[in-house]
Parts: sequence; structure tokens; C-alpha cells
Amino acid sequence: MASTQSKAIIPLKHLLIYGGLLVTLSMGIRHGFGLFNLPITAANGWDRETFALTIALQNLVWGALQPVTGALADRFGAFRIMMAGGILYALGLVGMGLSTDILPFTVAGGLLIGLAQTATTYSVVYGILGRNVAAEKRVWAMGVAAAAGSFGQFLMIPVEQGLISHFGASDALLLLGLMATLMLPIAFQLKEPAGSSQLQLGNQTIAEALGEAMHNRSFQLLTLGYFVCGFQVVFISVHLAPYLSDLSKAVPAVGSPAVASTALALIGLFNVFGTFYAGVLGQRFPKRYLLSGIYASRAIAIALFVFMPITPFSTYLFAAVMGFLWLSTVPLTNAIVAQIFGVKYLSMLSGLVFFSHQVGSFCGAYFGGLLYDRSGTYEVVWMIAIALGIFAALINLPIQERGLGRLQST
Repeated sequence: MASTQSKAIIPLKHLLIYGGLLVTLSMGIRHGFGLFNLPITAANGWDRETFALTIALQNLVWGALQPVTGALADRFGAFRIMMAGGILYALGLVGMGLSTDILPFTVAGGLLIGLAQTATTYSVVYGILGRNVAAEKRVWAMGVAAAAGSFGQFLMIPVEQGLISHFGASDALLLLGLMATLMLPIAFQLKEPAGSSQLQLGNQTIAEALGEAMHNRSFQLLTLGYFVCGFQVVFISVHLAPYLSDLSKAVPAVGSPAVASTALALIGLFNVFGTFYAGVLGQRFPKRYLLSGIYASRAIAIALFVFMPITPFSTYLFAAVMGFLWLSTVPLTNAIVAQIFGVKYLSMLSGLVFFSHQVGSFCGAYFGGLLYDRSGTYEVVWMIAIALGIFAALINLPIQERGLGRLQST
């Protein structure tokens, strides 16, 4: 296959450091939103469905607008998009911290932060990677960037828990808003020269790229599998802490906030290793088989956690295993997209796949809260997460990773 780029515009080391820092902040802050569930709902007299709906809307907005943001970044460059995202992220966090009514809280936490995440997370950063990293190192570089986001999750969980404990949930959100402004100077370090987004070979238009992808069988299967990823990870991140709190009557030791925050931090820590090694293994083995194994392993891990006696140790073990599998799908999924379709519209096409992920995220967050409020238990949602894991393991197997014919002639 011919190369799809001319030469690196941003040095690899520079790009990995600052791209990793941007993802660390953006993903790290959002990973801790589950810690705000109980204190926010208790302080405002809301039920869990209200908080869950805000996080669900955030994920849905993120997914629905990611292809649009990705297309803008591919067409005009990522710098302006990342700057706008950093500003919106800070405004959204401040809005959440100041809100005492449901509507402004939902607008700030759902709409503003959801839109901000389209501009500060993987799809836009991976577009920059695609333009600057050679194909033989691309999966590895994506794994490193995903590992940086995972480290942010590990780093930010104790930070956010500490802010909540010392300042309360509302002030903690204001302080996180201040922290989010650090994304602005980081974005300056990732600025590409004008026109660099047009250096890719080929004359394909955005409309042609969209039509090609939407009619591709492998793209369809990859998209369905990513729905499952979103459902599982967001359900766990938002509802694990309340789930453990509910168990405190039967098993007092697991109801401590420290157990939940430690478990979420362990997910972030082991996610560092999982995403990194997903990038390494993705350079050597078929990525579809790795994805299938990840989804099957998630189903097994969830089943063992739910059906075995739950203790602090079993919770930490579950968190470590799930952490290793958490975002390891991200570099593999995006690398398959780049391998099949090339990198010219990588941010946009990755955004399309990611939309399915975020529809799953919406369902995991919202239906977790809805079904809990209706039934008083999370057990049904756990069963759904297991079944979806088996489904995703099966549908990833037929994916074809070969590049399209047009790439052979460029």
C-alpha cells in the first residue's frame, strides 16, 4: 500500500506528549463524574435518574456531534476545534457547580461538556496522529495516546474525591473548571501549519467518504461492537459507586466511598497498561480477534463479579481486570478505520464509529438509573452488559481489515 502521508509535521515525541496531556485532562475529568452522583443528588433532592440523564445526554451529544467536529478538524485543522473545546469544558464544569436547578445543570453537564469532549478527546487527537505518524507506527501511537487518557483517569479519581471531601461537590466542580483551562496552552502545542490537513493523497470528498464507509460491511460491524463498549464502560463508571453503596447493608465494607474511588482509580491505572499493550499487539496480530477477545473477557469479568460474593478485594480485582480491558478497544477500533479507509478523513470516520459508542454510553448511563429507580436494583442492567459483551465478541470476528482498492492505486 502506498503511503498516505508525506512527512511528519509535528515530531512524534512532541505530539505524543501534548496529545497525551490533552486526552489526560479531558478523559480524566469525565471519568470521575460518577463520584458526584450521590453528593449532587442528595444536596439537591434529585433522584438518580436525573443525574444519570445529564451524563447520558453528555455522552449522546458527544457522540452525535463527534462526526461533525471531526469533519471540521479534518477540513480546517484541529487547533481551533481544540481551543473551543477547552473553553466549553471549563464553562460546562462551572455551570454544573453553580446550578441548583435541573435544567441548567443538564445544559451545562450534558450539552456543553458533551460538545467540549468532541473537540478534546480521541477522534481529533487521532486525526493529528494519522497525519503525522507513519502507518507502521500508527496503532502503537494510538495506544500510547489512549494510555495517556487512561493515566488521566487514574490520576484524576483521587484528585476529584479529595476535592469533594475537602470542598464539597459544587466547589469541586468549579475547581475542575479552572483545571480545564489548561487545555488551551496544550492545544497551542498541537497546532499544525495551515493546509496540513489537506496533505493526504487522493481527491475523495467528505460526501464520498461518508457513503463509502456507511455501505462497508466491516465498518457496520465495527460500529455495532463499539455500541457495546460505550454501554459497559459508562454504566460502570456512573453506577458502580451507587451499586456498592447499596450493598453496604449486606456487606458494610464495600459501601465506603473509599472502596468506590479506589476501584475507579484502579480502572484508570490498569487501563494504562491495557491500552498500551492493545497498541503493541495491534501491530502484530489481527485487530478484529483482539477486539473479540476483549469483549468476551469483559462479559466473563462482569459475570464473575456479579455472581460471586462481593467484597472489597473482589471489587478491586474486578476493577483491575475491567481497567485492563476498558479503553483497549479505542486504538484497535480507530486503527481498523485508518487501515480500511486511509487517514484523510480519519477524525470524521472515527467520529461516526464513536457515535455508536456514545449511543451505547447514553443507554448505559440513563437506563442504569431508570431501571434502578423502577426496580430498586441494578441486577437487570448487569445482565444486559453480559449479554452485550457476548454479542460484540461474535460480530467483530467477520471484520475485514484490508485497505480498500482505491488506496492501492494512490
